[in-house]
Amino acid sequence: MINDRLTPLREAIGEIDRALLELLRRRMELAAEVGKLKAEVAAPVVVRDVEDRILSRARQQAELVGVSESVMESIFEAILRGSVECQHRIGVDRRRERGEPLLVLGGAGGMGSWLRHFLELVGHRVDVVDPSFGALPDAAGCYTSLDAVGDEALNEYAAIFVSVPLAATPEVLEQVIARKPRGLVVEIASIKSHLGGTLERARKAGVELAALHPMFGPGKSPYEPLTFVLASQGDPDEERSRLAALLRHPYTRLVTVPFEHHDRLMGWLLGLAHLSGMLFGAALTRSGLSPRELRACASTTFLRQSSTALSVLAEDPDLYLDIQYFNPHRSEVYAAVGAALHELVALVSEHDREGFREALTKARRALQEES
Repeated sequence: MINDRLTPLREAIGEIDRALLELLRRRMELAAEVGKLKAEVAAPVVVRDVEDRILSRARQQAELVGVSESVMESIFEAILRGSVECQHRIGVDRRRERGEPLLVLGGAGGMGSWLRHFLELVGHRVDVVDPSFGALPDAAGCYTSLDAVGDEALNEYAAIFVSVPLAATPEVLEQVIARKPRGLVVEIASIKSHLGGTLERARKAGVELAALHPMFGPGKSPYEPLTFVLASQGDPDEERSRLAALLRHPYTRLVTVPFEHHDRLMGWLLGLAHLSGMLFGAALTRSGLSPRELRACASTTFLRQSSTALSVLAEDPDLYLDIQYFNPHRSEVYAAVGAALHELVALVSEHDREGFREALTKARRALQEES
């Protein structure tokens, strides 16, 4: 029987797996010791040169192990992420000694909760404001409204993060500006144009206000690359320096763009990306085909596109509507989508091979960086 021959092999594999897990545990213990030493001197957790050498060594050994270079690289990238997480966590107490008191408005919401957790990992002491706390027993550092935070307490915060729905952001910012806090105010709206008047009033009131945009949702692990876009309103170096100190983390990537350019950029990065997912699903509703049949016969391309579309369609419809609605550049995106569809339909209808090939080449260039 084949099972009689498979059983001892599976048992042997199980023994090796247990040995690998023990080796992995020992590696994480050593990473923790490294993290302690780095925390003592405030050294960076991630050292790219070291990681690159480890990954290069892993790729070189791939053939000997009997797997592809990509598989070996993926294995060691996961191990390195685990080591970074371990080192970073071990240094939280040390970093807390250098952390700042911060306040998050909307701290019980999706991104508000993420921000609170992330900022605490960075080493800050984080208090939160959210009306949902009204149904809970009183707890230190949790407020039901901004009014519940006294002026003296408000001025102790090094920064106040505003994480509320897009439509509510101007009103909440106005409430904060009226209090004239000493600390930096950081709004994290996905679209910025409708905040222009509010930001101008903040400047006139002497309130320092930064326009930040986390390019991910609340399900993002803090131990993956974290891109934040800073929509600069003045001196980009000065604004970046102030925020970088608050967001110091191994995976933080802070990118600066002019405030006036932010929403046009987001029209393509968010508006188009979301729209393509919504169009994919909306078109399928008109196919008359069942999800079961589609998935049973699905190609690799369909499965990838379906996964991306589902990640969009599973999000908050109100948020995704507002991201489309509040962006003043949406008409430009919609026009481009219509023109691109019209062009491709015409090329297919005419069976124009050269034109179709050229259209796809142009599309590929739009997605690839020049070498």
